[in-house]
Amino acid sequence: MKDLYSHLKDKGYKRIKFKVSKTQHLLVKAKINGVEGNFILDTGASNSCVGFEAITHFELKADDSDTKAAGAGGIGMLTQTSVKNNLKLGRWSTKKLALVIFDMSHVNLALEQYKAKPVHGIIGADILLKGKAIIDYGNLCFYLR
Repeated sequence: MKDLYSHLKDKGYKRIKFKVSKTQHLLVKAKINGVEGNFILDTGASNSCVGFEAITHFELKADDSDTKAAGAGGIGMLTQTSVKNNLKLGRWSTKKLALVIFDMSHVNLALEQYKAKPVHGIIGADILLKGKAIIDYGNLCFYLR
């Protein structure tokens, strides 16, 4: 049988590399609206999100939201949303990215305590499901179709 990459490439998948941080998070570079950023790849996050400070960095059009965010950092966090953004992960892309925007300072503070680099946001299950993701931990990459 062919190796995994060749098999998935034939099925239209794109390979995206990631790194493992000092905190054991999976780190990936992505472009939102043509601007590069650093992200945690998080299968447990329901939605992709960025911090409030990323609004200007990625040139987002942010709208207020009644939805409250919940996660490892707490519950009831105020959010904003931004829709119809362009996302590029390696050679895979989508033009319909909806982002949740919330205070990610607790995430970056935790990373800082381990002397790890801060991130702009999180790539969540919304993208992984949309791209029919396959994560290859052994080769430090994942595939999206």
